[in-house]
Amino acid sequence: MRMILEPAMLSLQVTLVASLLILGVGLGLGIWMARTHFPGQIFVSTLLNLPLVLPPSVVGYFLLLALGRGSPIKEWLGIDLLFTWQAGAIASAVVALPLMVESTRAAVANVNPELEAAARTLGSTELELLWRITIPVAYRGILAGFGLSVARGLGEFGATLMVAGSIPGRTQTLPLAIYDAVQSQRYGLANGMVLLMTAIAFALLWWVRQLEENRQQRTENRGKRTAERERRQRKQNQKDSENAAIAVFTGRSDASRFAPLDTNYCDRAS
Repeated sequence: MRMILEPAMLSLQVTLVASLLILGVGLGLGIWMARTHFPGQIFVSTLLNLPLVLPPSVVGYFLLLALGRGSPIKEWLGIDLLFTWQAGAIASAVVALPLMVESTRAAVANVNPELEAAARTLGSTELELLWRITIPVAYRGILAGFGLSVARGLGEFGATLMVAGSIPGRTQTLPLAIYDAVQSQRYGLANGMVLLMTAIAFALLWWVRQLEENRQQRTENRGKRTAERERRQRKQNQKDSENAAIAVFTGRSDASRFAPLDTNYCDRAS
């Protein structure tokens, strides 16, 4: 049990730190990409999405260059992060960041601009607009992207191995421990860790799917309510038009009397 619990707790620690990085950086980048237009935006978007398509070993190599000898972090700040669990958290965050950025960008871009324009006319600043209108309206898409990012960061293997290694008790997360158990033919231990990883990933994906289902249901209900209001309004307008025509025909010009008329009275008047 200890051989499963130790990498599991380390994985949760790494994932927690990576999730905080993903939430802060990914949310900011997603809102920025959705709200601004500048030359080279496609280039920046492509660069941010590269970790999704590059092999994890390539991402890990770039992180080696960014964190290792000769990098500003190492030479200027004197911070040595290689082969620590913090390096594993950075690797997980970098690999999963595009999911958060793209989900946030799409969710924020779909916010009705009329709501934001109305808030601006009432004197709201851009920060108040973001906090009171944009994020509350787009929060389901943001949370869905965050959940997918957490699941992706939890299962990161290649980039983590490159920058943090697989040191038991120090940097060996669950994916690395599973690989080590299979290599040493301890299949019973590997089975237990695989089941644990599968359960966690399934729970995260199920939560994301529920958010998407609730958002879709909410959109459908809003559409039905809007259609019903429009139907009632058209019916009322038609009734008012008919009453106005009857009033003109019978010589009743008072518009305040456009209530439904007695048909017997109309017959007598004719």
